Amino acid sequence: PFAVRLEGEPTLPSHIAFTATSTSQVDAFHAAALAAGGRDNGAPGERPYGEYYYAAFVLDPDGHNIEAVFHGPRA
Repeated sequence: PFAVRLEGEPTLPSHIAFTATSTSQVDAFHAAALAAGGRDNGAPGERPYGEYYYAAFVLDPDGHNIEAVFHGPRA
């Protein structure tokens, strides 16, 4: 299990990123998160944040930005 505990009031928005092993894993993360009630905050696709940066973003019920990212090469 993974948990983050903060003392005091949390600062929103927070951003947590997980490294994926493929673009299909990023796609699956995004689909599963939406099916579980997450809100889309960036559909799977390439981003201009690096040489090859393929990511998807969802907001959890508390408004935290959760990202799955794959750092190339293109599949």
